[in-house]
Amino acid sequence: MNNNIFFLTLNIFSATGGIEKVCRIAGKALYEDSVARQQRLMIWSMHDKEGDATHNRYFPTELYKCFAARKAGFVKDAILQGTQSKVVLLSHINLLMIAWAIKKISPSTKIILMCHGIEIWGQVSKAKAMMLSAVNEFWAVSHYTQKRIMESHAVAANKIKVLNNCLDPYLPLPKNIVLPKNLNERYGIKEHHKVLFTLTRLSSKEKYKGYEDVIKALAELNNSNIKYIIAGKGDATELKNLQQSITTAGIADRVILAGFIPDEELAAHFNLSNCYIMPSSKEGFGIVFIEAMYYRVPVIGGNADGSMDALQNGTLGTVVTPGNIEEIKAAIQNVLYNGAGHQPNEKLLNQKFSYGVYKEKLEGLLK
Repeated sequence: MNNNIFFLTLNIFSATGGIEKVCRIAGKALYEDSVARQQRLMIWSMHDKEGDATHNRYFPTELYKCFAARKAGFVKDAILQGTQSKVVLLSHINLLMIAWAIKKISPSTKIILMCHGIEIWGQVSKAKAMMLSAVNEFWAVSHYTQKRIMESHAVAANKIKVLNNCLDPYLPLPKNIVLPKNLNERYGIKEHHKVLFTLTRLSSKEKYKGYEDVIKALAELNNSNIKYIIAGKGDATELKNLQQSITTAGIADRVILAGFIPDEELAAHFNLSNCYIMPSSKEGFGIVFIEAMYYRVPVIGGNADGSMDALQNGTLGTVVTPGNIEEIKAAIQNVLYNGAGHQPNEKLLNQKFSYGVYKEKLEGLLK
């Protein structure tokens, strides 16, 4: 069956990470554009299972197909379907082999690759590097990611378009968030405490998020009224290393390892916080920055990566040099004890990162 656009993903509804959020929002925008232009769209997921998309609000399940991790069947069927499509949009570089095969059979099919961060500009296999030649256009989530793709793979600048991530249109409104009474009790947060919050994947293979620097800064500040919540899934090695760092810094009473936080509790955690902090050095964009700002939380991020797009080069939040403990200490002090002067600009946030703006840019790229 012929398609105008064929969107291939790894996960959409079966995982809760940043890339999955991007896929859900992109799926919604692609669907609405296909209706407006009376075009045919198909969205496939390699790992989602039957029922994962039921009652989702992003796009109709009639145009969606899941393969429940049946990789061989997914690859075979996707190659066949891709050759009958005008545009094939890949959500991740790990789907590149499918696109390369499609291009060999159907050279006129346009291949677009969504590029999020380290997965594309980090070290890739020789096979993937070779297959990048099949890509007609790269959609980078930030100017930093665009720059790194050019440096890593010698891709011409005119082949890389920047499409910043955006706020999920279905996020609960800030004014509708009520802080559960037991949340303060869960973490031992008192009324006089100031709360820093970091939400990220804790991986021993990705040591660039900056939470170790925040721990060092807090040890030097030596302020028992500052509590630091670090949330997110972690591998055993990184959790052990992180716990050791906290103990060595002597601030075990001030740092809380919260573990995985379900989506339905995320807004409440932002509400609990006085500042979101992640002075990363290799972040592709950082959706969590704009989510924190959506909930009126001041943010501190790094000045060396895609965070600069999310923070609009310091206009929307405070930027620091990753690894510079003195800068991080000063930023924490300034934001926590001068909160009113660091509130994110709601109007600018919506002008840059609303769903409507994202959809308009995506439609422009497709045209």
